[in-house]
Amino acid sequence: MAVSYNNLWKLMIDKKINKSELCKTVKISSSTMAKMSNEEMVAMPILEKICAELECNIGDIMEFTELETVRKKLHEE
Repeated sequence: MAVSYNNLWKLMIDKKINKSELCKTVKISSSTMAKMSNEEMVAMPILEKICAELECNIGDIMEFTELETVRKKLHEE
């Protein structure tokens, strides 16, 4: 399943925070941030910490993409 963090990048611009500041504040590694930049999945506790710091909800920082492909696979099984 593909994921997009475009909402997070927009929110960070609005809140005037860059990626390295978020990493430091939320205590996540640069490799985790790289995963997010490459639209890869990261662990839910990391997303929870980001939401807590930015005072937002999960849908404010990410969204799933390619859901139709996942639905098709479910119906094939």
